[in-house]
Amino acid sequence: MKKTLTVALVQQACGSTREANLAESFAGIREAAAAGAELVLLPELHLGPYFCQVEDTNYFDLAEPIPGPTTDELGRLARELGVVVVASLFERRAPGLYHNTAVVLEKDGTLIGKYRKMHIPDDPGYYEKFYFTPGDIGFKPIDSSVGRLGILVCWDQWYPEAARLMALAGADLLLYPTAIGWNPDDEIEEQQRQLNAWITIQRGHAVANGLPVLSCNRIGHEPDPSPNSRGIQFWGNSFVAGPQGEFLDHADDKERRVLIVEIDRQRSEDVRRIWPFLRDRRIDEYGGLVKRFLD
Repeated sequence: MKKTLTVALVQQACGSTREANLAESFAGIREAAAAGAELVLLPELHLGPYFCQVEDTNYFDLAEPIPGPTTDELGRLARELGVVVVASLFERRAPGLYHNTAVVLEKDGTLIGKYRKMHIPDDPGYYEKFYFTPGDIGFKPIDSSVGRLGILVCWDQWYPEAARLMALAGADLLLYPTAIGWNPDDEIEEQQRQLNAWITIQRGHAVANGLPVLSCNRIGHEPDPSPNSRGIQFWGNSFVAGPQGEFLDHADDKERRVLIVEIDRQRSEDVRRIWPFLRDRRIDEYGGLVKRFLD
């Protein structure tokens, strides 16, 4: 295996047309491959607008089986370009049973694995519990030709337990396809606190686990289909962090951009030798972590 791995993040806006959104993703993947990327990460649910702003049964029509039409299309592109693609889909598993699922297409176009989002939010503007059943695959990295991929999805990023379990299972990278943004009615100071918290906790996962973190978000304003709010301003800020939390690249909150980053595969080994957090864990005293609360 090469000493370095070139990865790419496609930060894009997501409009109302599946074909246009997929074309935008494809353009980003092609741009990434032309720049030498071997692994490309797309934003969460990049085929359409973030429909979870409202609870509407009609949106279940957007779901698709896995494997299905989108994994077929992504697989053909992955094979043509010789890249590994991590995408995020609305999975129809059975009538009335749906998941928020990330998929991995290998360089030869094969669908080699999927991760079903484990932590499902239910906050104003993010009514995901109405649509998605929590994942039942667990926190299991997916082996690929570019390494063992610890894929988590959006709301999972607030839970250090998820990142840790991926690290303990041997993940080489942590990847977060994401759809998160601001309530336009919040004050600028509050918006900045939210963004900083989102960045900080993910950089913390990099530090605590000695792993690179790839986080890919969407951009643009998407109106609320109901009259209840002014919608969501997706804050972008996709980034790649190294195993000490250092920024390797970082987009802003507006630009459509393909981030290209060369990752030194040896860095995690080197960092873990000087910061051996896995060695010093007191696993004999962590039993309380499996309880809801220590009353």
